[in-house]
Amino acid sequence: MNIHSLTADLQDVAHQYARRFSINRTPDWHVMKLSEELGELIQSYLKVTGRARTDGQAPEALRQAFEDELADVIGMALLLAKDQDVDLERAFKRKWLVYHDAPRSVTD
Repeated sequence: MNIHSLTADLQDVAHQYARRFSINRTPDWHVMKLSEELGELIQSYLKVTGRARTDGQAPEALRQAFEDELADVIGMALLLAKDQDVDLERAFKRKWLVYHDAPRSVTD
């Protein structure tokens, strides 16, 4: 799986979801949905790390919920990037990977 094929698959699922529930996926919708998913990720993170009520859920269920919410956040970020015509590979190279081969200081 690569970022382009994953995004295309997510786009297909998102189109089906939008048709099924009559959602108009505007650019604002993508960023607001990302915010909603981030809130759900934070909630599940607090539960899995023992800082929120778990309502009796087993640790395995809490972990799965956390993983699922993380997938939702990443998925919505990929869909937002697609909607806004962002080349994520180029952005990652510019923002993160420029430091990949940079010399490290003694304190690193």
